[in-house]
Amino acid sequence: MSEKTILVWFRNDLRIHDNEILLEAARKADKVLPVYCFDPYYFRTNPSGNTKTGSLRARFLLESVADLRKSLQNIGGDLLIRIGNPAGILPQLAEEYQINEVYHHREVAHEETDISEEVETALWKLKLNLKHFIGHTLYHKEDLPFPIKDIPDSFAIFKKKIERDSTVRPCIATPEVIQTPLITNAGKLPTLRELGLDEPLDDPRAGGQFSGGESAALNQLEQFFLNGDLFASGKGARTPSINSVSSKLSPWIALGCISLRHVYWEVTKQHQATHSNQYNSLLLDLLWRDYFRFMFKKHGQKFIAAKNNNEGTALPADDDDTLFESWKNGETGVPLIDAVMHELNATGYINNYGRQIVADYLVHDLKVDWTKGAAYFEEKLVDYSPASNWGNWAFIAGVNDARESRYAIATKPPTDLVSNNDFIDTWLPQVS
Repeated sequence: MSEKTILVWFRNDLRIHDNEILLEAARKADKVLPVYCFDPYYFRTNPSGNTKTGSLRARFLLESVADLRKSLQNIGGDLLIRIGNPAGILPQLAEEYQINEVYHHREVAHEETDISEEVETALWKLKLNLKHFIGHTLYHKEDLPFPIKDIPDSFAIFKKKIERDSTVRPCIATPEVIQTPLITNAGKLPTLRELGLDEPLDDPRAGGQFSGGESAALNQLEQFFLNGDLFASGKGARTPSINSVSSKLSPWIALGCISLRHVYWEVTKQHQATHSNQYNSLLLDLLWRDYFRFMFKKHGQKFIAAKNNNEGTALPADDDDTLFESWKNGETGVPLIDAVMHELNATGYINNYGRQIVADYLVHDLKVDWTKGAAYFEEKLVDYSPASNWGNWAFIAGVNDARESRYAIATKPPTDLVSNNDFIDTWLPQVS
């Protein structure tokens, strides 16, 4: 009897802990071929002249893939790395390594699902199945108290019903060993230059940088429980920040270096040990992530395709472009807005409060098309995640039903606050 070999296609699930496709492949197959493709689509230049993936996020991705390869090697496997369209690469590898089936985690945003469909079509020509798994959410869709088509569009109702009627599944075991076929060319990790990007300059005001990978993610979570915030004290301390206490796990969550379930159960253990509710905001963030992913699953692009609520007061194209440039460069003349944008451009990260106030200012004060802001965040944010980013921007713009939630910003963000002087002085030192 011939051996069964399963190809595991990694995308935004760069971990070996709590990873169903990896464990299932190790259990069902004699050999497992882990693969990661650097798809040129994500490194192309947009019509605006900006790159789809900025250098800071790309560096974080490279570090994360390198760490995944090391983790797989530690349990006897390896990671095959290629640069190119997965729809072309995966069928070639399937033939070369006599693959019987391909596993991957299902995505929800249209660009990612389009790529999955291209791969599925290409594999089907070889009579191979692309098996879909669900591994990006806190709550499994089969455990929801309603079918996807009936999920409440209001976040408040969604939250109430989920927390009342659903439970979070336990984490999945980590494979003890991975057997791979004989790999003749594992492939090298590309450089930023090879991806068409320049090396980023690390701003000393940031006090440190995010390091990609599952190992760093697990360390960040541990340090958060010990210190409250790895970046807020000790070595690598970050500069003063508005709303400064945060787990800052979002970059690792976005690439799946750590699962939402793992974070949830670690928080639960901390709560049981300390009887403290200080981590409730982190759990709320995890639930918002689920909400936006399920909304994309329910509505597709319709969730963010409604017309901007500023229609009727739309600016001429030239004015729109000019105001957008002033916003993205931190040159609006509003100190808090400009300081947040300078931090974003320098570090690839701003906290949730900062994101809300600059988005609100672009949409409601400058009356610029919100999709420009969402696309700019896509390029710049180290923790960019399609559903959360586009869903949140549509939420701020008032084009989806998340705005019904009582968790929305209650009042207009206070852009003229003077209580953020330390933060403003750091990122706009010329402002006193």
